[in-house]
Formats: sequence, structure tokens, C-alpha cells
Amino acid sequence: MSGNEVSDPRIYGIKAKIRVVPDFPKKGIMFQDITTLLLDPKTFKDTIDLFVERYRDMNISVVAGIEARGFIFGSPIALAIGAKFVPLRKPKKLPGEVIFEEYELEYGSDRLEMHVEAVDPGDRALIVDDLIATGGTLCAAMSLLERVGAEVVECACVIELPELMGRERLGGKPLCVLIEYR
Repeated sequence: MSGNEVSDPRIYGIKAKIRVVPDFPKKGIMFQDITTLLLDPKTFKDTIDLFVERYRDMNISVVAGIEARGFIFGSPIALAIGAKFVPLRKPKKLPGEVIFEEYELEYGSDRLEMHVEAVDPGDRALIVDDLIATGGTLCAAMSLLERVGAEVVECACVIELPELMGRERLGGKPLCVLIEYR
């Protein structure tokens, strides 16, 4: 699913609330700022509702939200569909035993960590983030979940930047996006 394939009027409202900030965090990046969407409770709810409608009957047992904006969308989705929420965090933010995956971004590199006991073998996982660009973050998240025996059912993002070809890096894993920016 993408914003171009869906005629749901809520998509247009969501797209209208996303602010584009040029040259952030560095020159040449057109940052897609979802904080303006969060200021409108109806549009924020519409965003969550679209995902909940999609995942309600897919037997998802864990929603993994990628720090930090994936927490914003992933937590309410998990609550609404009756799944546990697992935060995938930046380095040294989680106490206890963690596993990690390093990855490349369109403007640098980073690392995701996850508690080893958070996800059980056989869990059906949904990975949530605000945006897919090069796909590195989602690939790292998939790797973490699969290493502990979870089945990644799908990835979900509010925004996709298709020109950066992140979808192609997902190895055929389904990706649901609401908005495409070209």
C-alpha cells in the first residue's frame, strides 16, 4: 500500500500536515518532518487508524518501533491490535543484555539495539518507522528480529522516499507506506 495506490481521503490530510525542511540535518537533505502532523490530533489519529485497519487481523504479536519516531507510531498501533511493543534503540539506551546491528544511512552510519528477551522465537513482527529512505534502518531492524527467531511479517512507514530505493534493499519483505515523496 502506498499513498499513490489508496484513494482514502485521510491520506491527503496526512500529506498536507508533513513539513519539508531543506538542508536538515545536513546540506542537500530534504527532511520530512512529522512533528507538524503530530500537532493535529485528528490527522495523527487518522495515521494510526490506517495502520490499525491494515494490521488488526494479521496476528501480529510484536510491534517493533525504531527510535525515535517509530515509537510515536508503533506504540499506539501495538496497543490497538493487542501486540507487545518492543523499542529498537540507539546505542547504550537499553539496560540489560542487548543484541545490535550496525547500518548505513543516507547521511552517515548508526546502530540499533534490542533487548534479547523482548522477542520470542515464532513471534510475528511488524516493524514501524516514520520514513524509509535508503532502507538501512529497516534492514537492521529485520536482522535483529530474525536473529532471535521472529518472523517479520511487514514493515510500515508513514513516508517513503522512492528515489533512494530503500524498498529494493528489503529483500522482498512487504512494505506499507502511506505517502510517497518524489
